[in-house]
Amino acid sequence: MSDDIPNTGCCKPFDPAPWDGQEITWENKLFVKDHVICFMHIPLNMKSKIMKNMKLIEKAGYNEVPTFVMDECGSLFGTTIFIDVEKEIPGAKMTSISDTFMTKVFEGHYKNAGKWIKEMKEYVKNSGKDMKRLLFGYTACPKCAKVYGKNYVVLFAQI
Repeated sequence: MSDDIPNTGCCKPFDPAPWDGQEITWENKLFVKDHVICFMHIPLNMKSKIMKNMKLIEKAGYNEVPTFVMDECGSLFGTTIFIDVEKEIPGAKMTSISDTFMTKVFEGHYKNAGKWIKEMKEYVKNSGKDMKRLLFGYTACPKCAKVYGKNYVVLFAQI
């Protein structure tokens, strides 16, 4: 990443290169897990859930800013979010993921999610694999994405 990227003090700048077009395997990768209420896939309380969990993460003395806040588009009325951490966070609901994922980086507004999903499904299919589930990895909050001038989203297709 370039040294001229401003430090927002919130989300760290994201380098898409190591994440685009990769196949990664996680073994007991830790995440803080929470549930977000949605209406027609539109999250209603995501910000408050992220803020609540980030306070727990900070209170635990966790100094590294998470790389991703991921969500699993569960239903029209709710989704599960996962916050990338490296250690157990007291007071938070924890989970781990062990599986292999194909990744693809997209850039733009979330309104393009339908197009991204279609492209990701085709990408996985063309690799000769089957997609079991799909996670969206958000790399910056809306304010930081505006400062950085890019809104990167990493799609993780579990294969």
